[in-house]
Amino acid sequence: MSTKNIQKIYSPVTPHFVGDGFRVHNFIPSIPGLDMQRMNPFLMLDYNAPYYFPPSATPRGVDVHPHRGFETVTIAYKGRVEHHDSSGGGGVIAEGDVQWMTAASGVLHKEFHEQEWSKQGGDFQMVQLWVNLPAHNKMSAPKYQAISNSNMNKFSLEQGLGTIEVIAGHYKDVVGSATTYTPIHVYNAKLKKGASAIFHFPSDYNTALLVIEGSMLLQEQAIPANHFALMANDGEDFSITATEDSIVLVLSGAPIPEPIAAYGPFVMNTKEELVQAFEDFNAGKFGTL
Repeated sequence: MSTKNIQKIYSPVTPHFVGDGFRVHNFIPSIPGLDMQRMNPFLMLDYNAPYYFPPSATPRGVDVHPHRGFETVTIAYKGRVEHHDSSGGGGVIAEGDVQWMTAASGVLHKEFHEQEWSKQGGDFQMVQLWVNLPAHNKMSAPKYQAISNSNMNKFSLEQGLGTIEVIAGHYKDVVGSATTYTPIHVYNAKLKKGASAIFHFPSDYNTALLVIEGSMLLQEQAIPANHFALMANDGEDFSITATEDSIVLVLSGAPIPEPIAAYGPFVMNTKEELVQAFEDFNAGKFGTL
């Protein structure tokens, strides 16, 4: 066993609104040291830390916008979100659920607070990831994966001390619920106070953790809620210990050894492909919604 060490701990930056329904701290790629290449295949991480939205008859959110060249992964911790896209995908996710949208060759989509939840208001907490696609998959057909928490594959720690929800990849012998184009691990580690979990990833995988709730010890260093731990590419194994009941989002993935050309809602490999994406969008080739 070789230890994977902490490279840096990041505090949450000043939040901003995406549309009027998502108040997010952006960790990737706006923080220096956490650009798209450093965390590739994870291109973006927006974290809507717990935030109270008052009741509204008109659901808040983000109206129709395009994507091409990657996947969006939305993980719900509190609140409910409704999603629709031009490829026919969509649905509602609630606490513990995940929606995994492969934009690939291009979709229009919109996402809003679910209508009945919006009328009641409440605490809202979500993560949205952008996951890169290799060049040969960037123009593949869009698809949508709805992963309910009740159907999510889980690893149970001994003595009822916690659960590792395996959204993608695998944890020990439990295989993740999502299908992916490249090797990616995405877990929610839900640990009782004092519980520990051990993780093993190849040394070259880009790996990070976000404390969603509670606090943890990582390599003897205390990391509070809403903080992001970037791991060095120097080993394979590390463990976390919950210092109170905690939820930790664990990300690790094989980097895609290709150039990244990103602008707005498109992530391709070259500037020419970005120009083509805008031309195709303006020509109506992403469908209608």
